[in-house]
Amino acid sequence: MSELSRRSFVNVAAGAAIAAVGSASVVSSAMGSARSGGATVRVRPNTGARKLRKAVMIGMCGDGANVMEKFKVLKDAGFDGVEMDSPTSIPMSDIVKASEATGIKVHGMVDSVHWKYHLNNPEAKVRQMGLDGLIQCLRDAHTCGSTSVLLVPAVVNEQMPYDKAWELSVEQIKKALPVAEELKVQIAVENVWNNFLLSPLEAARYVDEFKSAWVKWHLDLGNIANYGWADQWVRILGDRVVKLHIKEFSRKKRNDEGLWKGFEVDLMGGDNNWPAIMKALDDVGYTGGEGGWATIEMGGGDAKRMKQLSEMLDKITASQLG
Repeated sequence: MSELSRRSFVNVAAGAAIAAVGSASVVSSAMGSARSGGATVRVRPNTGARKLRKAVMIGMCGDGANVMEKFKVLKDAGFDGVEMDSPTSIPMSDIVKASEATGIKVHGMVDSVHWKYHLNNPEAKVRQMGLDGLIQCLRDAHTCGSTSVLLVPAVVNEQMPYDKAWELSVEQIKKALPVAEELKVQIAVENVWNNFLLSPLEAARYVDEFKSAWVKWHLDLGNIANYGWADQWVRILGDRVVKLHIKEFSRKKRNDEGLWKGFEVDLMGGDNNWPAIMKALDDVGYTGGEGGWATIEMGGGDAKRMKQLSEMLDKITASQLG
């Protein structure tokens, strides 16, 4: 698959449904915390009007023969940034040059080997290859001025049990923490269909186990819709969330046509309750100040399609309850 192709999902069976959780108390005027189901709910200071910084996955941009041309398309479409894969065959110098020329920020890198070399693989040599890939991703992120790397920390299946997934992935990520701290790049764990970290309470506990500012959460608002509700995850994870992936999921299409068909809906055409999600993001401080990053991850296309997606994200950001 091309380095500029859109990051695809691995065909791992979806996990068991999470237990319903109630909304937790939050403090919006100053940094604070509350307790919910044994997890500490932390929030950022509320710093005013809602704002999000718009981005896409680089592989979504169908127009442009190279990174420079694609960045220009995204800039014209109204985007502020992009996520890219690492390790990659694309020279970092080309990415940096395109970013400086267009103003498109490579705000995040995606570990491109975490599905191949699982950090919880039973074989030590495979885990080491996964760790090496994560460290290279951290270094490339630093080179490009990115603030985070997206990591799928483990995969649970019949051969790789849940408890060992936790133990081994924590062990490997801890080995990368000195590099993350040195480079000032956060490791952002993502929720995917990997049968691991299936509830927001568990996700919060996982992040907290590292006791480090350099391990956070990359919250995918579309992946959750198959087995939970995004606004609940937002409220429970609070300031652990450092990045968002924006996409939709239709439970009806899943039920009628099959699991993966659930993603075949456009923004605002699925089951995500965007007003409730935006309110939750407001309450935990994600949208205050300069605003957090919101990266669309779904079917892309030409320059016209990029503009359409940018406008859709604007409508989502402006959505209100009531």
